[in-house]
Amino acid sequence: MEHWNDAMRQIEEQLAGELDVAALARTAHTSEYHFRRMFSSLSGMSLSEYVRRRRLTQATAEILDGAGVLPVAMTYGYGSADAFTRAFKAMHGITPTEARRPGAVLRSQPRMSFHLTIKGRTDMHHRLIELDSYRIVGRMTRIPIVYEGPNTAIAAFQAQLPGDLNDRLLAHADVDALPGLLFVTSNQEGEGPSDSWCDYYYSVATTTPADQLPDDLAVLEVKAGAWVAFRGEGEFPQALQNLWAESFSEWFPSNPYRVVPGPSVLSILDAAADGSRGSGELWLPVEREPATV
Repeated sequence: MEHWNDAMRQIEEQLAGELDVAALARTAHTSEYHFRRMFSSLSGMSLSEYVRRRRLTQATAEILDGAGVLPVAMTYGYGSADAFTRAFKAMHGITPTEARRPGAVLRSQPRMSFHLTIKGRTDMHHRLIELDSYRIVGRMTRIPIVYEGPNTAIAAFQAQLPGDLNDRLLAHADVDALPGLLFVTSNQEGEGPSDSWCDYYYSVATTTPADQLPDDLAVLEVKAGAWVAFRGEGEFPQALQNLWAESFSEWFPSNPYRVVPGPSVLSILDAAADGSRGSGELWLPVEREPATV
């Protein structure tokens, strides 16, 4: 992870300026898209959220040293003292003026670095496969991203789906590699664990032409390309959520592949009657990393 930590040091150098994510990705010897995805999967927050917290941590030190609010706001990219004060209060729960009072309790974001831990006790069960173009078809909603524990937004969404939906969807499922119901996320964006969102599809994979699909179903076009599928089993949802962390912390650093823009697909292979445990696969679109000298 040496190149990644070089990129992390570059972030520190860019806190009082515009963040050049493309340059960070080049330092890490990967694409900007993979850099962002791997960062969020390993750290549990988006790159922009981490940078925002680091900037506020640095700015807080300057405020405590007696610097004026407006100069500090300008240094760290805030358009006004009011905007900076709102961000400051969101992080600390108090204003910059209150932070200078003796005994004020403040929060900080430590500098982050990455370390590859070689476990070596178990293999990561995965498979690489080339898929032709297909479509994700089903019901879609916009949900907050939850890195650990149950996602109540998903549970609420699926609870209100019509009883005949599964049969209707499965009638169109014809992609052999991705049979059955699929849980798909795409179009991820946001600033952190409390404000990260994505499109969520309760769906199947199909090659049925879009104009032959029911009008009340959402359709997501998926390009042909390479995919890696990671298999996990255990208690739900932890076993499935762990696939994200394990793939980015163990598999990608050890293999010449990187994720590319596209949906993430989760398939349930089997599950207990009460849904408490089972097995599933996480599918991610990938490409080979270019050779580096």
